[in-house]
Amino acid sequence: MRTGPRARSTRLAAVGAVLALLAGVVAAEVPDTQAREAVQGLIARGSLLQLKYPDFAAYRSDLNAFYWPSGYAPQWLADDGASRAALAELADAPTHGLDPADYDVEWLQGEFAAIAAGDRASERGPRADVALTLAFFRFTSDLHRGRVPPESAGFRFKRTHTRLDLAALLRSGLAAGNLHDTVLAAEPSFPLYRRLEQALGRYRALAEEPLPELPPLPRSVRKIEPGGRYPGAAAIAERLRRVGDLPEDAAISPDNRYDGALVDAVRAFQDRHGLKADGVLGRETLAALALPFAARIRQLELTLERLRWLPELPPGPMIAVNIPSFRLWAFANGREDSAAKLSMPVIVGGAVSAKKTPVFIGDMRYIEFSPYWNVPPKIQRAEIVPRLRRDPDYWEREAFEAVPVRGKGGAVTTLDAALGGLASGELRVRQRPGEKNALGAVKFVLPNTMDIYLHDTPAQKLFDRSRRDFSHGCIRVADPSALAAFVLGDQPEWTDARIAEAMDAGTMSIARLTRPIPVVIFYTTAIVDATGRVLFAADIYGYDAKLEKALKAR
Repeated sequence: MRTGPRARSTRLAAVGAVLALLAGVVAAEVPDTQAREAVQGLIARGSLLQLKYPDFAAYRSDLNAFYWPSGYAPQWLADDGASRAALAELADAPTHGLDPADYDVEWLQGEFAAIAAGDRASERGPRADVALTLAFFRFTSDLHRGRVPPESAGFRFKRTHTRLDLAALLRSGLAAGNLHDTVLAAEPSFPLYRRLEQALGRYRALAEEPLPELPPLPRSVRKIEPGGRYPGAAAIAERLRRVGDLPEDAAISPDNRYDGALVDAVRAFQDRHGLKADGVLGRETLAALALPFAARIRQLELTLERLRWLPELPPGPMIAVNIPSFRLWAFANGREDSAAKLSMPVIVGGAVSAKKTPVFIGDMRYIEFSPYWNVPPKIQRAEIVPRLRRDPDYWEREAFEAVPVRGKGGAVTTLDAALGGLASGELRVRQRPGEKNALGAVKFVLPNTMDIYLHDTPAQKLFDRSRRDFSHGCIRVADPSALAAFVLGDQPEWTDARIAEAMDAGTMSIARLTRPIPVVIFYTTAIVDATGRVLFAADIYGYDAKLEKALKAR
């Protein structure tokens, strides 16, 4: 399945050779009654035992809609050009990150070749006709909405796609004589999706050529600093040239010297792979350099699968956060991501299950400046109350107060008066606005049942780290004033000066958005940015492995 342009060309040539036999198929003048009845019977049966996924009851209505207008006459047997085109599209499934075996390509090629050679025994012709239609339906459906539901891979949203009219789509493609455009019409329209398909093709080509081995670091050496020597310097240079981080004409030093352009290329590689871009050859960087291209290909394929789950977003501003990349992007138009208006590092939830930032789509509706931090009950029970019992001064130091859970009564500002109610759950802790506040100076609210939002943080030094999964689940942003300016950009009264004043006020105030802004909190370990750079990230939550398991179990 992991093949590049050369293998693709060979594969398509083989497909062409097999299907050339179809030119010998003699078009039936009028499909006979027996063939029509066989087609209708196969659809009614809802199963073809010869197929990889024999039960196709879910597609019965689509098959009926496709065959009914012609009185259930076979649609492919009389048109060798159409069947060749359909089989070629299915055979090209790897370019979309899919597996041709899922669509019974080899079996279908054999059946149509046998029919072309004159073998029309039993119901072979009608069976192959229905099976090809079904394979094309499965293929376009998988491209449109993915092979497994998001929930099976740990995501907190459901697919909300408008269901494709598979029969109408295929009939339209056949009438136009262009099944390739039919395939493209089924895919997501996101520019990122197209860039990922292009990157997948490039990495398949890279995987076809062997790479020189990278020698490991000696046990006594922890890292190679710029200016040092490494016996695999030439091998690293070759790898970096292949992926575009080292220019083809860049000179590297002889005698295994690690310096100059090679160090700059390693920094570029580190930056693309979520590593500290210091140019130092440590074990983590060498492991990333040595990872086979096949592994990167799989990351790209899994990303394409996840993008198929996303609904079409409305035109207008959009904010996207990719959890493994620890990064936020803000777009003026979410349907065209060629130029992000804003990009910044973020801190996400820890890798332990209780702290993971959930994957979901929400709508940002308002901003709280100088916010209170309403401590979640779980954190209050597990962390705050035990800490207060050990260290009573923590209450005053962190500017805590307590308020009734049910909202009746004023704030309790002394620990002695609050501790009993906190322990029993009658009171809840909140932190007053100010420099100690865990949410910093601003909170971006997208109402949801998980109490997840974006916010400022006083712990700015954490943004200097390359791996930033430190929160309890919410998302801390590096430049909250810039994000506030973006979301309030259509309200000219919210100048930079007014935003800064509201953030420093120490008294909570609310700014409501004129319209909700979609916030896509996503998870994928491969991205291609608008400049064409392919970015990879570590699978910090293990969701790649979970998606692999779901795909195998379907």
